[in-house]
Amino acid sequence: MKITIPELSLVVLIGPSGSGKSTFARTHFKPTEVLSSDTYRGLVSDDENDQSATKDAFAVLHFIAAKRLAAGKLTVVDATNVQPEDRKPLIALAREYHALTTAIIFNLPEAICHTRNQQRPDRDFGPHVVRRQAAQMHRSLAGLRREGFHATYVLTTLQEVEEAKVERQPLWCNLKHEHGPFDIIGDVHGCYDELCALLEQLGYGIETREKPDGQGKVWHPEGRKVIFLGDLVDRGSDSPGVLRLVMDMVAGGQALCVPGNHDMKLLKKLQGKKVSITHGLAETLAQMESQPLAFRSQVEQFLDALVSHYVLDDGKLVVAHAGMKETMQGRGSRAVRDFALYGETTGETDEFGLPVRYNWAAEYRGRAMVVYGHTPVPEPEWLNRTLNIDTGCVFGGQLTALRYPEKELVSVPTKRVYCEPARPLTVPQEQRPRLTAQQQHDDLLDIEDVTGKRLLTTRLQRTITIRQENASAALEVMSRFAADPRWLIYLPPTMSPCETSQEPGMLEHPAEAFAYYRQEGIAQVICEEKHMGSRVVVIVCRNEDAARRCFGTMGQGCGICYTRTGRRFFDDAALEAALLERVRIACERAGWWERFATDWLCLDAELMPWSVKAQSLLLQQYAAVGAAAHTVLDDAVAALTQAAQHKSEAEALREIYCQRQQLARQYVTAYRRYCWHVSSIDDLRLAPFHLLATQDAVHTDKPHIWHMERLSELCRADEALLLATACKVITVNDDESVAEGIAWWRELTDHGGEGMVVKPADFIAHGKHGLLQPAVKCRGREYLRIIYGPTYDLPENLARLRQRSLSGKRSLARREFALGIEALERFVAGEPLRRVHECVFGVLALESEPVDPRL
Repeated sequence: MKITIPELSLVVLIGPSGSGKSTFARTHFKPTEVLSSDTYRGLVSDDENDQSATKDAFAVLHFIAAKRLAAGKLTVVDATNVQPEDRKPLIALAREYHALTTAIIFNLPEAICHTRNQQRPDRDFGPHVVRRQAAQMHRSLAGLRREGFHATYVLTTLQEVEEAKVERQPLWCNLKHEHGPFDIIGDVHGCYDELCALLEQLGYGIETREKPDGQGKVWHPEGRKVIFLGDLVDRGSDSPGVLRLVMDMVAGGQALCVPGNHDMKLLKKLQGKKVSITHGLAETLAQMESQPLAFRSQVEQFLDALVSHYVLDDGKLVVAHAGMKETMQGRGSRAVRDFALYGETTGETDEFGLPVRYNWAAEYRGRAMVVYGHTPVPEPEWLNRTLNIDTGCVFGGQLTALRYPEKELVSVPTKRVYCEPARPLTVPQEQRPRLTAQQQHDDLLDIEDVTGKRLLTTRLQRTITIRQENASAALEVMSRFAADPRWLIYLPPTMSPCETSQEPGMLEHPAEAFAYYRQEGIAQVICEEKHMGSRVVVIVCRNEDAARRCFGTMGQGCGICYTRTGRRFFDDAALEAALLERVRIACERAGWWERFATDWLCLDAELMPWSVKAQSLLLQQYAAVGAAAHTVLDDAVAALTQAAQHKSEAEALREIYCQRQQLARQYVTAYRRYCWHVSSIDDLRLAPFHLLATQDAVHTDKPHIWHMERLSELCRADEALLLATACKVITVNDDESVAEGIAWWRELTDHGGEGMVVKPADFIAHGKHGLLQPAVKCRGREYLRIIYGPTYDLPENLARLRQRSLSGKRSLARREFALGIEALERFVAGEPLRRVHECVFGVLALESEPVDPRL
């Protein structure tokens, strides 16, 4: 006997003790798929035969079964299950998780069961137990279908048990192996002419055969496939023509089709069932009257075979007439089919007498893109990865298709109004909301999307763990200090220094940076001057209307400048507005809006001096330390100079203090290079070094030299504000090139510069051990005096500082880099803001990990 089991189902083994259920389960199913009542009885009581533990054992079994079904895993229940009350909670579980149910009944002779039980020392009950269980099973066999089992298989002999073959069958809705490309078409409703026009606009050829029924053949030169979202019939002028075309395409493999509620109503009528002749069905029936009986029979068979919904492209795409919740995708039940056909209503009616539909899409959290129709909308709008493309062609709107995976919308206008809509399809311009449905939904973020322990999946690093305590710290910072979250599409990663140098008097040196990338198989790196400024993310839009359309902000100007922690950079709104306007005009002069076909861009940059915000830190902390040390040392040297005239020990001590005095002067000189008074925009310098993203692209696929060249062009458009970052390309396997890079670093640092940043030539680079550091910094000797103190480079101090560990910092940099790029990619792809923000929050959460802040 062949036993066919759906890939997602609850399999219930039914039979008396000793009938061979456990042996059958071990033979045909994975150990993890089988939930045995004996096993759980033993787990909760240490004795598989302790009947007093049965209640607790089944509580555990049902709990595990629920978790498996929720995860979409086939589950086999190995217990006697001979009474309806034993099977009832299992049927309820299957219904809750929209899983099909299969019963396998072991109806073997009682003598066989009793003999087997006698051979097992742990089964000390008599024949009456098997007799009772068999009688209970026999009484309920006829009612298994009524209980809710979709399929039943009865094994009556040992030979049938031994020869049974279990075959797993994919669900009809499982088309994950179909990858497209697809053209998904919304509700046609009998609009045959518009359907043909849309197919032609999509690039399909339509050949009308010389046949009385006018059957046509459709093809696409690139092998694309159409997916029809149902409601092929009713209200339009040629429902039979639409049916004939769609049936021909499906039969020829050029199309897939899911049913709509109007299609199912027509099917019931064709099957002779009683239905109300409303909502356009009368027109369809009248049109069908002139068709041959054979055609009507073909329509009935075609509609009856349609599957509720399809899961395609490895689970990335779901299509259904009225939509599909995440918990129902790829599952089979009456509830799933009903939702696919009708959606869900609140039980209320609107002012037009129509049912108010429950907005399931507003709560959708699934990874799959869901494309649907059913409810006419003036224009398709993305909401949480869902899209309604029923644009009311039959009501005077348009017939719309979504090209997948391109996510391009293609529409043709209707030729006329075939049916007046109960609810107006178009909304007057002045009444239309200024924000999209997604932007309105994103106006309120859910705290559960960013709190607690989280496992974030990124393209660059598969899984990144955010600990609960770090998430709480990030939430505290973001909720109290952050800018409007709609702007926060990216936070920059931290940066690790190069390996500690062993050069005399040095803590950091370029040789170690070059060696790191050379050892990882990178041939070329780019060295960029490291500006002593504050890291700033600059988002600038073409105008304020572009900011509304692209970011959902209103009345907030054309952009924002924010810090590494998501705080608004400027307290002075006028100063921020002036800087953004200058950058916007520079983009205009450089022709960037047209060049990149964008209405916004995101820059990673340094803002100098260090900084408008850091001035207070420098003046109050670093300057105070340096000035105080300078004053104390001056006084000490003067006193020791007088004392040295009388005591030789004082002379030695004076030399030490003179050395410290010189170091203090160097310390004060070092920090004074990096701050100056800011009174207006003319006192600021912005040095961009990454063009991170524009409207339809994240530019991490470009090498760093591309970024440098493009940004130099932008800087030339406003050289008073924008500062081009100096850079050099170094071949790390060439000693002469490496020497040139080291010499350039010395030149930068000898003139008081902070140092340089060394990056692989490619923006994203992988080496022998996976994702590489996106950059390592190599800071100058005098700048490090600000970080580690005036006397850091004394031999005894250097020896101690060289023991620093960089592994934690480097791990942090890679994880933050992966999250930052993921956030940008999700935003540019049009994903919901919560999906962008889980990455942005992740970067900020990682910043609270315990890492030496001087690194």
